[in-house]
Amino acid sequence: MTAKPFSVQQSAARTAPETPPPLESGDHLDQKTFHDRYEAMPPGTRAELIGGTVFMPSPLKRPHGRTHKLIVRWVDEYEEATPGTEAFDNASTILDDAAEPQPDVSLLIVSPTHGQTREEDEYIVGAPEFITEVASSSEAIDLHDKRDDYERTGVREYVVVALRQQRVYWFVRRDGRFVEVQPGDDGILRSEVFPGLWLDPAALLRLDRRRVLEVLRQGLATPEHTAFVARLAT
Repeated sequence: MTAKPFSVQQSAARTAPETPPPLESGDHLDQKTFHDRYEAMPPGTRAELIGGTVFMPSPLKRPHGRTHKLIVRWVDEYEEATPGTEAFDNASTILDDAAEPQPDVSLLIVSPTHGQTREEDEYIVGAPEFITEVASSSEAIDLHDKRDDYERTGVREYVVVALRQQRVYWFVRRDGRFVEVQPGDDGILRSEVFPGLWLDPAALLRLDRRRVLEVLRQGLATPEHTAFVARLAT
């Protein structure tokens, strides 16, 4: 019996990896399956896994973009003054088997032995110390499903800028649960995790960049911030 000639095309067909199906909003997936499919999506695709469900955000409007830009500037200036911290803009973050969000802004402690995240294949793995989301059409998700994921996985502070409500929610982790904190008598919100990270919520909502940065710089000038920087350096 004469053997059939070996076909390179047949061999390639057997060994070629299957292309994962595309992500669809509403898919119920585990984090690994979501991640593999996300990486196979076309460039520019944005998707998040929240509570085991895939969300693909709607287009963003001007108020979201302007507020987001100011928050990035605020957190970036804090990072610049605080060695041992790093700020991220829309970086995918692997929290656990049911959650891989893409927070609008996150702030991490990266000084060895002090932080609670790690890097794997250039992704953030673990719960960032501080996350901010700008919410308009996503308000219900950010204040409920996403908040639950962040609380469950150990995020220490979570801020939601709710544009339709014109309100800033600032949650702090206490005894494993998020508790909303209120501004001081001077109207300023102060981080409990990042000393000196101060925010005037009213100034943020009216996009008063000068006031937002002025208040931050007041926080950066405090002894508490100086002590925090020294602690991260040890």
